[in-house]
Amino acid sequence: MSKKTKLELTWIGKDQQPKLEPRILLEDPALSHHAAGRVTDDDFYDNRLIQGDNLLALKSLEQEFAGKIKCIYIDPPYNTGSAFQHYDDGVEHSIWLSLMRDRLELLRTLLSEQGSLWISIDDNECHYLKVLCDEIFGRQNFVASIIWQKIFSPKSTARHFSDAHDFVLVFAKNKEVWRRNLLSRDEKHNKSYKNPDDDPRGPWTSGDLSARNYYSLGIYPITTPAGRVIPGPPKGMYWRVSKEKFDALDRDNRIWWGKDRDNQPRLKRFLSEVMEGIVPQTIWLHQEVGNTQEAKKEVMAAVPSDVDVFQTPKPERLLRRILELSTQEGDWVLDSFAGTGSTGATAHKMRRRWIMIELGDHCYTHVIPRLRKVIDGTDQGGITGDVGWAGGGGFRFYRLAPSLLERDRWDNWIISKQYNAAMLAEAMCKLEGFTYAPSQDRYWQHGHSTERDFIFVTTQKLTQQQLHALSEEVGPERSLLVCCTAFRGAPDQWPNLTLKKIPKAVMARCEWGRDDYSLAISSLPSAEPADDGDAPPVNGKRSARSKKASKVGAAGQADLFGAEGEQA
Repeated sequence: MSKKTKLELTWIGKDQQPKLEPRILLEDPALSHHAAGRVTDDDFYDNRLIQGDNLLALKSLEQEFAGKIKCIYIDPPYNTGSAFQHYDDGVEHSIWLSLMRDRLELLRTLLSEQGSLWISIDDNECHYLKVLCDEIFGRQNFVASIIWQKIFSPKSTARHFSDAHDFVLVFAKNKEVWRRNLLSRDEKHNKSYKNPDDDPRGPWTSGDLSARNYYSLGIYPITTPAGRVIPGPPKGMYWRVSKEKFDALDRDNRIWWGKDRDNQPRLKRFLSEVMEGIVPQTIWLHQEVGNTQEAKKEVMAAVPSDVDVFQTPKPERLLRRILELSTQEGDWVLDSFAGTGSTGATAHKMRRRWIMIELGDHCYTHVIPRLRKVIDGTDQGGITGDVGWAGGGGFRFYRLAPSLLERDRWDNWIISKQYNAAMLAEAMCKLEGFTYAPSQDRYWQHGHSTERDFIFVTTQKLTQQQLHALSEEVGPERSLLVCCTAFRGAPDQWPNLTLKKIPKAVMARCEWGRDDYSLAISSLPSAEPADDGDAPPVNGKRSARSKKASKVGAAGQADLFGAEGEQA
């Protein structure tokens, strides 16, 4: 047997991955919001809205939430060309893949073993994204590619085809253990169930008793109650059950012969015996889950009138279906491209815990006003009426802390002057893998990794006498990691102490001082020039291609992977 070859997607810069700094999060209580009182016993107040670069924000969540998120929904920039207007097509495609790869790897870490990832995407990158997800999640964990009808009327100006749908790619963390829920049944699904014969088992519907699949015991004559002999199933068909099974079903009044009891037999299926829900299909029509026009109306009703609305936000009914299939009440839901906040608004109304990340100013202009209305019970749009939402709960607003290290005037790395003692202790806990939990009784206990292993962070220079006293207080049954700027004495002089100098001990860990991973192209090769790329100017004018390659600046960066969500 030939050895199987592993297929991988390759692109410019794939081998270059950032060394992310696990930042701490700083709450801004003025922007956090909670309901005036508890509405139900199931209100959740620990939801999180984080403003900052979404790659750094995901890294900041890793220690606390690894393996805990039940559902991740993301709506990343679609790479339609407008976001990368200053770059050659091949380079822009590579940038997009690198940006997605870095985020998907962290998202997979955050997912629980029973969790799933749902990604909105269009034709431009859908198939490349599928292969990329195959690499990261494993091809065996691909679940489905869903078609969502986002637009219901054709565009007469379309050059080739009128684009009417997006895709939603679904991957499980572990498909063997992931179980999707059923969709709720409603009157539409039950209207075909009647009870014309007053069967005591209640309403029923009937199904064909014949099928095309070959069945050796499915060829026999049947006599109707009215006495007519049916010689066998229709031509080319077979009865679904054997003669013995058929007679048993008839005795149990599970065969419908029609009002005159002389029709072709049909099998009765009772509403009381069907599944409690509906198995989802992979085509989602706008009548069922909404469209972009509906989504715009939801956003317009939830944000101030002078705020611009995204062109293609996602409707709450679409998010409701995703969460209905993938979560239960109380589960954690994450959206790292929050956009206008549709995921958080929907999750909140469905009593799920949520985390949203957004870099742009619309974190203030769109997301916070919308969530305030949801929490206060004044948002009457979206799925509010369908789920009986009346308000309640809350969220905390966080910003990413600045980088722990900064350069001084001599270009040396030092601890940032923006850090106070508590921030430094929390940051070092995160870097060293400790849980930040400062003790009220012991000055040296800032966090713990186990019940007997602790961490102490200080900017002091510790003497031998201080370290000896510290070792005595910690005692032989406990261990302590001491992070300080300097110390005297041999590092192994105290068996229960581990000594590290800061910032020296962490300098090689991360890329310090970098706040923006939305467009990481500095180390990527530039696009290959066209044949005339190096030609001298003609009449003082450079070629359009040459001009395009020269426009590499902040203007081309603002649109990517930070300020854009809910795109199409």
